[in-house]
Amino acid sequence: MNSSSEYIPKTNNPSNKTEWVLSGFLNIIFSAILTIIILTVAYNWVNPPYTWLMVYRYVKTEQTKLKPIRHSWVNIESVSPYVAQAAVAAEDNLFLSHRGFDINSIKEAREEMRKGIRTRGASTISMQVSKNVFLWHSKSWTRKIIESGFTILIETLWSKKRIMEVYLNVAEFGPSIYGVEAASEEYFKKSANELNKNEAALLVTVLPNPLRRNPKNPSNYMLNYQKRVRRNMYNIGDVTFNK
Repeated sequence: MNSSSEYIPKTNNPSNKTEWVLSGFLNIIFSAILTIIILTVAYNWVNPPYTWLMVYRYVKTEQTKLKPIRHSWVNIESVSPYVAQAAVAAEDNLFLSHRGFDINSIKEAREEMRKGIRTRGASTISMQVSKNVFLWHSKSWTRKIIESGFTILIETLWSKKRIMEVYLNVAEFGPSIYGVEAASEEYFKKSANELNKNEAALLVTVLPNPLRRNPKNPSNYMLNYQKRVRRNMYNIGDVTFNK
């Protein structure tokens, strides 16, 4: 019995395959963005247990490799107000007024880079929180672009008080020492809520280079830097988060 129709094998349609790949790629991007937003929202109330920097230092950095991480989370109400004041004085004078980026500092840093001289720091406290909590530590434009996105997110979803609280609790203050409470106990043998102005100002002088600077044995540079921080603390006044 002859068949009235001939079997024709199916062939892949290139356009359908392209659409399938594109759809899958867009779904991955959408899922990643949604996950990032959910995580950022969650961290408004949930304290990050670890950061990428902590993991990197523990696994890769020779000075801190496999050494116990000292880290005790404390609410900002349990931290001396001088610490937030010193952090703003040393790291980000416009913290309370900007929306994550200090445009003038960025322009000045770009101009110094163009002239080939040493570039000044242009990272705000919000940018440092984005890097410390969510991202890897390397100098690349890719990381900087992603960091900017996270900075916009936390400035939109978190309060300034929460940004400062996370910053003070995840900042690296020494080899395997993270957060102001662990640093205060290590260097001053007291809780963070007991730090005075001089101690707070000295503590933040380690932030640019925490693996080399030690408040127990401050260098002349650190002591001079401490004086500059104290003067700036006086100039900016109290740092409050009532609004």
